[in-house]
Amino acid sequence: MAKDLVCKMEVNEKTAQFKSEYKGKTYYFCAPGCKKAFNENPEKYLEKPKEHRCCCC
Repeated sequence: MAKDLVCKMEVNEKTAQFKSEYKGKTYYFCAPGCKKAFNENPEKYLEKPKEHRCCCC
């Protein structure tokens, strides 16, 4: 199973109707809206979460 990077749902790669290619990799989506959001700004969804650091640590 793949994870839809937009909504975080699990998507079966074998039956997914919505997919996009970006930088040589295939990404799978649960719905056309998620695919559209990814295609408009893929780097937003590929960013790794920044490490949390609060002011008191």
